[in-house]
Amino acid sequence: MTTRDIAGEAGAALLDLFEKQGFRRMEPPVLQPAEIFIDLSGEDIRRRLYLTQDQQGRDLCLRPEYTIPVCRDHVASGRESAEYCYLGPVFRLRQEGSGEFLQVGFESIGGDDQCPADADALGLALDGYAAGWSTEYEVRLGDMGMLEAVFDALSIPANKRRRLARSLAAGKGAAAIGSKPTRQDATAYSGLLAAIEGQDPKAARAFVEDVISIAGLSQIGGRTAAEIADRFLAQAENGSGEVSDRARSVLRRYLAIRGDLDDSADAIRALARDEGLDLSVALDRFEDRTGFIAARGIDLSRLLFAADFARGLDYYTGFIFELREAGSAEGSYVAAGGRYDRLFEHLGPGRAIPAIGCSFWLDRFAGA
Repeated sequence: MTTRDIAGEAGAALLDLFEKQGFRRMEPPVLQPAEIFIDLSGEDIRRRLYLTQDQQGRDLCLRPEYTIPVCRDHVASGRESAEYCYLGPVFRLRQEGSGEFLQVGFESIGGDDQCPADADALGLALDGYAAGWSTEYEVRLGDMGMLEAVFDALSIPANKRRRLARSLAAGKGAAAIGSKPTRQDATAYSGLLAAIEGQDPKAARAFVEDVISIAGLSQIGGRTAAEIADRFLAQAENGSGEVSDRARSVLRRYLAIRGDLDDSADAIRALARDEGLDLSVALDRFEDRTGFIAARGIDLSRLLFAADFARGLDYYTGFIFELREAGSAEGSYVAAGGRYDRLFEHLGPGRAIPAIGCSFWLDRFAGA
């Protein structure tokens, strides 16, 4: 059997598992508007998309993942809540492996009880792993909601939050905080950078593209106007919203927290007490979730919380997780998911909607 055959059989088995749990299969279009992926991930994702344009010149891409397309179709359906599953190809340029590969997964949208839903999503992911893998597993957990609570308590500027979260997702850990920023006294683009500092990314990108268009340019140095706009946005984020020395110290201490869920909660509580931070709401949610995970029968000793674990998309708002074979390399997870309530602010409703999901990388299963 070929690798694709093995991946397809595993995907069919997992899809059957999800459907038996009440998830409805969905198959969103392969061709998607590229703008939403770029808005939520920045220029880095642009380099990994398969891009084209429609007759009106709008950027389109082959879907690089399923969550955003599924949620777009959910919004169009007008449903308040639903549970979906999927199986099919996604398209993303990777350093290793084919740019077309199979994914299977599930999305639960609209449920109000977030902690039980988080536990159920992790449990279903582990059930899926047990259905397809015979090896031992490791689970890494994170909490974007707790990180947001720390940012709030330290009054970290919004643009710095976005940059720090993306740096964490890139695996930089505490090094993402960096040293105290310095800014050049003047640059050739200081006026443009000042004009877009702190602006909504979509509006700022449109402004930069308009400036380039007015100048009569379509490309500079081989880059399109949209790519240049993303570079300016990144520079604006890097150069503004200074973080205090105290905030840097507290963030380093928080990001160093790692261990089982109970010990991690104790460490976060001690940090909040020592530094006078109000993290009570996020801590209560953290501990409630742990209780529901235990109640679902999941072995807590197999779960590792890492405060510096983040996902690379801006819409994650709470619980996140990665599942991989025991002893495998960092980043070689076979399943990953999390809570993404904020995504729907970008898709039409203009408000957060509770949602959580998980995807399996089937080619990694086939390789194992």
